[in-house]
Amino acid sequence: MHKVILKETAARPVGPYSQAIRAGGFIFIAGQIPLDPKTQRLVDGGIRPQTARVLGNIAEVLLAAGSDMGKLVRCVVYLKDMNDFAAMNEVYAKQISVAPPVRTTVEVSRLPKDCLIEIEATALE
Repeated sequence: MHKVILKETAARPVGPYSQAIRAGGFIFIAGQIPLDPKTQRLVDGGIRPQTARVLGNIAEVLLAAGSDMGKLVRCVVYLKDMNDFAAMNEVYAKQISVAPPVRTTVEVSRLPKDCLIEIEATALE
């Protein structure tokens, strides 16, 4: 059995998928891009503010599911340019500092809405 999670204070999905699904003691969060939840537009300013917005959206979805960033167990980071890795990592380390989850980071040729970063995550309930 599973439950769909939808939080209005996080960016809404840009396609036919759920923000997150709760199943089997886990919360599976769809890839989040740096959309401002109020305007549904990409945040400006480069990789640092885009990373902060993505992590903020993930935090909001986890809150709606009754979880939090401290319960993350896995993240997959998709970067448009691996040269942004160090700057992304700085922001990521500040927002996910306690018991960081396992993580994979890859460079991809293109992301939705031509953003610089997308992160999908899995957390414990």
